[in-house]
Amino acid sequence: MKHRIMIIDGMGGGIGVQLIGRLRDLGDALELVALGTNAIATERMLKAGAHRGATGENAIRVSVAQGDFIVGPIGIVISNSMMGEITPSMAEAILTARAQRILLPLQQDHFALAGLEQAPLAKMIDRAVEMLKDRLPFIDRMTTKIV
Repeated sequence: MKHRIMIIDGMGGGIGVQLIGRLRDLGDALELVALGTNAIATERMLKAGAHRGATGENAIRVSVAQGDFIVGPIGIVISNSMMGEITPSMAEAILTARAQRILLPLQQDHFALAGLEQAPLAKMIDRAVEMLKDRLPFIDRMTTKIV
């Protein structure tokens, strides 16, 4: 059984590209779906190795309902964040999807996260991948590949 991982990013897709690069190493039991708030983000995530992708508000709203996990920056659940790329209906769809959410606590200009240590992006991505691995059944702990 493949686990469908929805990777959501915008503003160029740099975070999604890094997540996809790390998640591809986990094996073939993951279907990586790139959901970009804009076409550039989606294209970059597809080039990084996502199995398929979609762009924009409606595509994200519909697609998140089909995922087992949603991974992305915390801004994807905050209306009007990411310079306005996250609409209220997108944030609501992501928050109410049945999927488990793993969110990277990236600060933005219009909100602050209290109680979280500042960390380099690479360290946040490592932690997100580890959290995902902990939640996936059938992982071979010796190879860290999903079987």
